[in-house]
Order: sequence, then structure tokens, then C-alpha cells
Amino acid sequence: MNINNDLTLPATVFFNESTWVPSPLKGVSRKMLERDGAEFAATPTTLVAYEANSHFTNHVHTGGEEFLVLEGVFADEHGEYPIGTYKRNPVGTEHAPIVKDGCMIIVKLGQFQNGDNQDVEINTADQVFIQDENRTAVQYQSLHTFKQEVVRLERWASNSHISLNNIGGIEVLVVNGEFSHQGDVYRQFDWLRLPIGEALDITTTSDDCTVWIKTGHHSYRL
Repeated sequence: MNINNDLTLPATVFFNESTWVPSPLKGVSRKMLERDGAEFAATPTTLVAYEANSHFTNHVHTGGEEFLVLEGVFADEHGEYPIGTYKRNPVGTEHAPIVKDGCMIIVKLGQFQNGDNQDVEINTADQVFIQDENRTAVQYQSLHTFKQEVVRLERWASNSHISLNNIGGIEVLVVNGEFSHQGDVYRQFDWLRLPIGEALDITTTSDDCTVWIKTGHHSYRL
């Protein structure tokens, strides 16, 4: 199964226009954003919804795991991760998710660079946003940086034009608010990926917009 697997092309998934697909485990459904292969694809990016009292079998992160909790509380044998938690589980770690009240996460698997061994856990709800000195309408929380890869939570001011050069790929998920890009409006949980060289050029609406954004991470996958 190949979904948006060509990183040289732009890709979009609108949350309300996409379909939840049941996983092999009861109570766990997915919206696949990008995928290269069958059930155990090497580098998938996925929205995963856990119903109340659902679980996922124990698994090893052979290529690392990165996720952001978008709704509810995600949990495993290591702890609980409330909405807004950003987590990186390095290569070789393992866990068995168990969700009591239901949740939704965006998760990326198998995409850690060699040497990126940092275990990261950040509750973004407890962190302050910092003004970006180079982009007046942007505040951010730094989540992770390794070589050319940068992961941030950004807050874009209302009624603003936001631009960003693209030298290593850009990926954006709307956490809340909305923005427009090339005639399309992106709202909560919509996803946009731009190939290397295609700059981000968007306009926000009357409300502030918060996004999870990754940059520079395509250069080592092409």
C-alpha cells in the first residue's frame, strides 16, 4: 500500500474528507497520511485513534517512534501522556499502549537518523511560546533538533502572512485554528507536506493558528 510515498511531490490529507481504517486490533483505527508498503511499512506517518479501553500489542521501535497527542490521554506501561505531549522513543525501545478513556495521536515510525538516540518527552501545555526573531508573526516551542531536522510547535498570529524557505522538506499538521495555502483552507488535524524547494507560503484567518511542523527531515530520506 503506497500513500503519498513520493517525497518529491506535495501531499495533503484533509481530516474531514479522509476515512478511518480499522487496524488489526479492535478499538484502534487509523488515517494514513504517508505510507510506503503494507501493514509493516518502513516509514509510515499516521493519525491513530484509540477507543476507550483499547490497546496495542507490545512492539519494538526498530526505526524509532515519534508522536504528538492530539486528543485525550495516551498511555503505556511507562506512563500517561496527556493532550499536547510530544514523545520520541529511540530505536530499540518498546512498549504496549493501553488507553483507558480514548485518544488520538499523530505518529511517525522508522524515520530516526543514525545517531539520533535522544528520548524526548515534552508536555507542550506546560511550556511557553517564544518569539521567533526572524518571523514576526511566529511564536514557537522547540521540540527536537538533530542535524538538519527541526521539530517545533508554532503559533501563527491571526490575519498574517507566514512564509518559510524549504531546503529540506516541510511537514505541517494543524493542531488548532486554520490557514490557507494555494487556495485550500487547512483546519484542525489537516496535514500538508511540501517537497524540498517548495516554500511554505500561507495566510492565517482571524484566529491564531497552532501547528506541529517538521523541517529538514526529507533530505536524509531521498
